[in-house]
Amino acid sequence: MRLVATKSIKEGSELAKPIYNDKGKALIQKNVNLTDGMIRRLQDMGITYVYIKDEVTEDILVPSPISDELRIEAIQTVKQSFATYQHNGFGKKVYLIDKTNESMAKVVDSMIHQLKDDQEVLTVMSHILISDDYVFSHSVNVTMYALALATELKLSAKQIRQLGLGAMLHDVGKMFISEEILNKTGKLNDQEFEMVKKHTEKGFDYLRQSTNFPLLVAHCAYQHHERLDGSGYPRGITHKDIHPFGKILAVADVFDAVTSNRVYRDAMLPHEGLELLYAGSGSLFDPELVRTFKNTIAVFPNGSTICLSDNRIAIVVKQNHQLYERPIVRVIKEQGESVTPYDLDLAKELDLTVVDYAL
Repeated sequence: MRLVATKSIKEGSELAKPIYNDKGKALIQKNVNLTDGMIRRLQDMGITYVYIKDEVTEDILVPSPISDELRIEAIQTVKQSFATYQHNGFGKKVYLIDKTNESMAKVVDSMIHQLKDDQEVLTVMSHILISDDYVFSHSVNVTMYALALATELKLSAKQIRQLGLGAMLHDVGKMFISEEILNKTGKLNDQEFEMVKKHTEKGFDYLRQSTNFPLLVAHCAYQHHERLDGSGYPRGITHKDIHPFGKILAVADVFDAVTSNRVYRDAMLPHEGLELLYAGSGSLFDPELVRTFKNTIAVFPNGSTICLSDNRIAIVVKQNHQLYERPIVRVIKEQGESVTPYDLDLAKELDLTVVDYAL
């Protein structure tokens, strides 16, 4: 299968992976031949890439770090873990965690189990899923990235589980912030940004009162926006005072934020998200964590079309362990002309590099 930008899809292309909403309903099933109307609908829904089938890439597999079923269950669990609490003076809904929520711990355990069994690098675009609420899908994505990073760091099983719970709930404080501000398409003014920043404290205050979660879970909500140089919030603490979980979540949170589609901007591609993390390495983010995180991510995912340094166009076939920026690729064009496809291992072709996507 091949990853193709929706703006480049041709009518009649066969969908290789289904597209779900966050309730588990398939909006478009796999093996469907896309019509112009379907393609426009995908674009209107904010989907920028889909996987299609073709003869050149029929043997290329795109591993999913967690199953579609578990991802959907996780999003629904996060949603259900927030019960409608009250209306404030503005008539807006405020949500609170269901204190008896054992299902969240069960989902975290399932995610840990699947990630451990799979042992593949995470493919950012492996799931095509439409979610009505960014906060919930973001929480699940951040949990997946944080768990993968914690596993790579060889944290204890207890630490990984606590981090997973903290990641799922790291943005709980946003349920106390005006939906109008959270969903604003334009730039926030200073007053609005100050209100958004309060979600860290509000989340911490609520979670530390819960008898169901360790205090460390509350600190995940409190510290995920702190930065090594003290430029973060809410307290502006520096490297030595930030808990390791806060540092891990800072990396996972930012990476998912910039590689997710939002109403006000398109998603960055994985290598662009990693470049942003590296740009802040040492000042904003822990350098060791950034380096380790890179080892958990497919920089150029299977099925993606890339441009090589000699202008050849190729499709990523398979990842090379610990050399994820140098995958095995299938060349399909030379000097702009189609050629009989052939494979190259960039771990052996050291004079070649991937310079960009060609989606």
